[in-house]
Amino acid sequence: METADAAGHVLCLADIGFDAPAALLARYGLTLHHVPDGAPIPGSYWGAPEAGIIGVDVHARGDTPVHSLLHEAGHLIVLPPERRAAVHTDATDSVEEEDATCYLQIVLADALPGVGRERLMADMDTWGYTFRLGSARAWFEQDAEDARSWLIARDLLPAVDRLDAVAL
Repeated sequence: METADAAGHVLCLADIGFDAPAALLARYGLTLHHVPDGAPIPGSYWGAPEAGIIGVDVHARGDTPVHSLLHEAGHLIVLPPERRAAVHTDATDSVEEEDATCYLQIVLADALPGVGRERLMADMDTWGYTFRLGSARAWFEQDAEDARSWLIARDLLPAVDRLDAVAL
């Protein structure tokens, strides 16, 4: 898979389109809303171009990074349905849920054509995510067992990743 380029370009929704991400989110009961270019993004914690969340709705523009879309959607996916309805902009105050969200966003990247976990982790590093081991990849491969176990216990990992976790 391709990695972020030397200029620091991360994949944005304009690069991959909205159809595949919308279909992926729909599998989890979420709706992706395409926000017009230049318009404010409803429910964005960090502000544009970061994705926003309100209830079961994820809002994004063409310049929204794919990693941001998957991260914010991941916040909603890890929440029980009864908690999703109350979400507006900020989804969690739990370290466990945040770690599970980071892990899940990496795994979900494999479901998007032209993205994949390798590219997503490179984009996370380029964007400035921080992990104890210095990179998203190092964290994912060496320090994310708690996040993986949390997701498995709630049956939130795609089947192939549950099998990979058993093999570890």
